[in-house]
Amino acid sequence: MSKIAVVYWSGTGNTEQMAQKVAEGAKEAGAEVTLFSAAAFDGAKMDDFDAVAFGCPSMGAEQLEEGEFEPMFAGCEPRLSGKKIALFGSYGWGDGEWMRAWEETCAGDGAVLACASVICNEAPDDAAQEACAAMGRALAGIVE
Repeated sequence: MSKIAVVYWSGTGNTEQMAQKVAEGAKEAGAEVTLFSAAAFDGAKMDDFDAVAFGCPSMGAEQLEEGEFEPMFAGCEPRLSGKKIALFGSYGWGDGEWMRAWEETCAGDGAVLACASVICNEAPDDAAQEACAAMGRALAGIVE
């Protein structure tokens, strides 16, 4: 059984909804899943999980949330090499630049993206919710 961490920060609840769908998908695929707020996770926990999904909305000038999420994620970066991960988040403006930059950072760190990242404008619609569930299944090892 795969052990999956779903780590997120959410200001409005949209990214939290996405995190819950990722967790549901992974559980449906038979994984043991733990949901963490960004404040409750750190780099030391990375080795406890087979895969990690990180969720953060676009903030400011299309960047990761700087108070809790970005410092937590920076602490995880040294352990990303060879680690199966996935990225998700919502945005209210822009075109997804924050996600493209985040994907490049993760690729540079040697992370293995389990599937395409999932972004949605504002609240996740049905398609975004299904993409998040598929992300959870991909993290658990079920390829669609």
